[in-house]
Amino acid sequence: MIKDIDILAREWADPHVANDQELGRLLGVGWERVVVLGDSIAAGVREPSPGYRDLSWSDRLAAGLALVQPSGVVHNLGRRDLTAAEVRESQLEEALALGPDLAIVAAGGNDLLRREFDPGAVGEELAGILGPLRAAGADLLTFDLLDNTGTGLIPERFVAVLRERLAQLADATRAASTGVGGWHAPLREHVAASDADIFAGDGLHLNARGHAIVGTELARCLGVARAGGG
Repeated sequence: MIKDIDILAREWADPHVANDQELGRLLGVGWERVVVLGDSIAAGVREPSPGYRDLSWSDRLAAGLALVQPSGVVHNLGRRDLTAAEVRESQLEEALALGPDLAIVAAGGNDLLRREFDPGAVGEELAGILGPLRAAGADLLTFDLLDNTGTGLIPERFVAVLRERLAQLADATRAASTGVGGWHAPLREHVAASDADIFAGDGLHLNARGHAIVGTELARCLGVARAGGG
């Protein structure tokens, strides 16, 4: 028990991280079949962070959901290295077959890293994922990628372009989601959105603390939305 307390010391003290009980309270009762679609961000690729449970953001949502909705299940279809078009082609049909009442989509990050990046085209692909899910009756949630340009791990010559692309992807994702009646979590506005200590050593993915913060903010966004405020 003492060992567990030591492991979780930082997580419990982090003002930006909610525990499972709070996540469950925010999520509430209602969603039984949650499906996550997307790339490595959806899949939960991460690096451990001392003082935090080594869980992805979707793992944390699943843990909170289990406390208030024991029959609930989170299906994660995410797979790394996929573009938005590849997510649509490889995951949409399976997601629809699962009959989700909530779908969370994280895609576009790999498009952003390509030499040529067309945010309009990515937005169209995202709409092609979100529209059918919404038409099938699912609630929808998308979210911003966090700003990794301040980690010191991104070559300086790429920082300005990457920062602009992150903003463009956030705008395209928000428009695609809200355009079909979905919700969007503006994670770029979070106070810790550009903290270097939420990222993994590759400078691209998050560590366990970053995932804990994302899970908390997504639960808060869903809680506000369900209460009619989003």
